[in-house]
Amino acid sequence: MLIRTEAPADILPINNLLKSAFETNAEAELVMTLRENSRFTLSLVACTDEGELIGYALFTPVSLNGEQLGWQGLAPVAVKKEFRNQGIASNMIKEGLDSLYEFGYLGCVVLGDPDFYSRYGFVDSNLFNMRSIWEVPEGAFRVKELAENEFSGKQGLIEYSPEFSQL
Repeated sequence: MLIRTEAPADILPINNLLKSAFETNAEAELVMTLRENSRFTLSLVACTDEGELIGYALFTPVSLNGEQLGWQGLAPVAVKKEFRNQGIASNMIKEGLDSLYEFGYLGCVVLGDPDFYSRYGFVDSNLFNMRSIWEVPEGAFRVKELAENEFSGKQGLIEYSPEFSQL
């Protein structure tokens, strides 16, 4: 398996993957709109040794209380059904977080399964008095410091790019 950044030839396969991985086309449409509006920070794909695109992970800017701090949001993450439970999503997430840190981004947030995302060091946002603009189940909004003490003295409302609110 190879994990790499998205290339122009990946746009249609990514779109097809997202449409098949989720119940609606909302995620596929969101990614297309984010791409059109240049809201990507890091877009990763996972491919088989034969070149088939089987996974996708996207990181986009988020703000805290309206201020851009260089933090990123992870969403969406998708893996083709027949390739799930093989560590592909995990590898993309780890690669993405490492790359973000190397690029100088110091925080990341995610909305998702607490048990899954805790494996990568994401903790309940309430521990830092941070919250999502959306009403979400307790513990589902998670944050991760990519640099020690990045969240020290910071709290408040985390917002994704406006395109996410159009879902």
